[in-house]
Amino acid sequence: MDFPALTEEEEIRDIYFGIINRFIGFYTRDSQKHSANDTANEYPFVPMDTRQLFAQLHFVAAYLQKNKPDKGPFTLLDIGCGIGNVMLFAEQMGFEAYGFEKDEYPLSIARKLMGEERVSRDDLWRYNDYGRFDVIYYFRPLANGEAQRRFEKMIEDALRPGGILIANRKMSADIDTDSRFERLHGELPVWRKGV
Repeated sequence: MDFPALTEEEEIRDIYFGIINRFIGFYTRDSQKHSANDTANEYPFVPMDTRQLFAQLHFVAAYLQKNKPDKGPFTLLDIGCGIGNVMLFAEQMGFEAYGFEKDEYPLSIARKLMGEERVSRDDLWRYNDYGRFDVIYYFRPLANGEAQRRFEKMIEDALRPGGILIANRKMSADIDTDSRFERLHGELPVWRKGV
């Protein structure tokens, strides 16, 4: 089977993503080796595929610029931010990015990368400022199905009206029948909470 040739722009983008993935991979291995998380219930840092992450953040940034052009910069919270790679992408797309992490090793990397004022040490159950962000991002933080579904419901309830949720690897599909939410994209896990 012949595949279509890549354009020059696609080749350049692939090179950049390859470099980014090498750096993320290096810190991922160290983060997993030094993780203090209880891996039976919570995941150590596992990065989202860089191309998918880029597509999600790019879509949300464009959506906000089109639908709320008089407001910005938009705030984004990365729950369980790991080494801060999502925050870095978000910042480059114009978001005012924040995150929290409870695992000490990736937290130290994220703070070096993004600054202590942007990254806090916190636990997703005790964090109490979810409602202040325009966008909340997560990549399934919990291994236990019941706890993950409870977490998802908590975030959906705490997200402010008009806020956008980027929810990777959701366990519950309840959001799709929740009248408060509208799915913004057919393939990307992005929802907007009604006003």
